[in-house]
Amino acid sequence: MRVNFVLSEVATGLRRNLTMTVAMILTTAISLGLMGTGLLIAGMISDMKEIYYDKVQVSIFLADDVTDEQRTAIETQLTDSPEVATFLYESKEEAYERFRQQFSQQPELVENTPPDALPESFRVELVNPERYEVIAAEFPNGQNGVDQVRDEGDFLDRLFSLLNGARNATIAVAVVQALAALLLISNTIQLAAFNRRNETNIMRLVGASRWYTQLPFILEAALAGLIGALLAVGGLVLAKVLFVDKTLAGPIKAGIIPPVDWGAIATISPIIAAAGVGLAGIAAYVTLRLYVRL
Repeated sequence: MRVNFVLSEVATGLRRNLTMTVAMILTTAISLGLMGTGLLIAGMISDMKEIYYDKVQVSIFLADDVTDEQRTAIETQLTDSPEVATFLYESKEEAYERFRQQFSQQPELVENTPPDALPESFRVELVNPERYEVIAAEFPNGQNGVDQVRDEGDFLDRLFSLLNGARNATIAVAVVQALAALLLISNTIQLAAFNRRNETNIMRLVGASRWYTQLPFILEAALAGLIGALLAVGGLVLAKVLFVDKTLAGPIKAGIIPPVDWGAIATISPIIAAAGVGLAGIAAYVTLRLYVRL
């Protein structure tokens, strides 16, 4: 009897405040969807770091007037360095051939580039790609036949800083949306409690506990939060199917960016559901305790 009564009160409350309930659900869904997007972006950044940092190379470009003795000394120093995993010497001819292959779709650029324009170099893979400064210190620019030391990790750091900024911005917007959802939940609960004040007062007079009279309102908010979470998960599924798997199919297939697999969505779905139900339920409980006397 008590369970049936509580459930009937929940259904009644949702019907009475249908427009506000729908607004509460949609606002919650947007905030949770943005939170899930932020989590997916964070996972992609982590995967991209594993992909790219393992391929990071330090290029030691040699001066045009480098001598055989200097070149041999650089090679010996690289061989003896504990920071170097492997290295490869690339002559001017090899560098030009690689340039031709990379820009084969731009014949005018290749034709206007003389064969001796590209310097010879050593391409170095480090044991720890983040210790580029050690190699740069060992081979100072403009000395001992070295023209310039360039680290591909600098570009990756800027790229990941941009991606981290996008993730942080998404989460920040999600937080703002969550605050809006919490305020909307609070107002909805206050309105629902006011509309049913006569019924709850009668229940208190006949001996019902405060928790028992508050439970339907908390369940209303929790149910709305759960529906919003389900909509958020559905939005992530649609985004994967319609955007990630189709629009980004080329970069994913080429290995430029990692795919968003179903396992990632399945992992964050319970987090989204728990956040939706928990935040809505807590907001309703706090509202009833602070602003409503039931």
